[in-house]
Amino acid sequence: MKVTFLGTGTSQGVPFIGCPCAVCASTNKKDARLRCAIWIQTDEASIVIDSGPDFRYQMLRAGVKKLDAIIFTHGHKDHIAGLDDIRPYNFFEHKPVEVYATEETQEALKREYSYIFADTKYPGIPQIDVNTINAYDPFVVKGITITPIRVLHYKMEVLGFRIGDFTYITDANYIAPEEMQKINGSKTVVLNALRHEPHISHYTLKEAIEVAKSLQVQETYFTHISHQLGLHDMVDSDLPENMHLAYDGLALEF
Repeated sequence: MKVTFLGTGTSQGVPFIGCPCAVCASTNKKDARLRCAIWIQTDEASIVIDSGPDFRYQMLRAGVKKLDAIIFTHGHKDHIAGLDDIRPYNFFEHKPVEVYATEETQEALKREYSYIFADTKYPGIPQIDVNTINAYDPFVVKGITITPIRVLHYKMEVLGFRIGDFTYITDANYIAPEEMQKINGSKTVVLNALRHEPHISHYTLKEAIEVAKSLQVQETYFTHISHQLGLHDMVDSDLPENMHLAYDGLALEF
């Protein structure tokens, strides 16, 4: 299995519009971050987790020629705003894209894309087949077993996912002990680390490091990063052993 980080930035991306800070002005490609998403590839499957506002460019940049499914973590705009851009996959593959989401996230999709769910379908609209995730039960996509990890994003429940030796969690500021047990034993865990200053709904870098230290995992990558965290190379060099900042385009093999 191969996991590619399509985006590692916070909801407004990096660079932040109009910002003159060193991170936003950086020429280091690792400091430029699209909205959070990953691409999972196996011999049988091509799956994306979340389709935010940068979805179209992310698919082009990564060369994603085939898309079997999109799995949604939650219904915030920076994670669902690109769903309309699945239409080329419908056209070339002559079939709907499978969508996996909780009932709560489906409600957000219906509000954002009422035309997809309308009884009368306008020609050329995105074609999807919706599959309901039960947050308490594993599910299977193209032969891949995926275990939901329930986390809190302030008071909103968001899903992370464990896929074999890999666990992906974004938009979290609390993980219950019973959910932490589902992560333990992973080779790699991805956690959000927004910035240094406290935030109401995201881990700070310090908090994310402490969570990572409490887990029984081999290595940790941090994502959902804002320009306020600092320059990639400087922050990354100060992290504890086996902890790293993720960056757009990073690929991991399992």
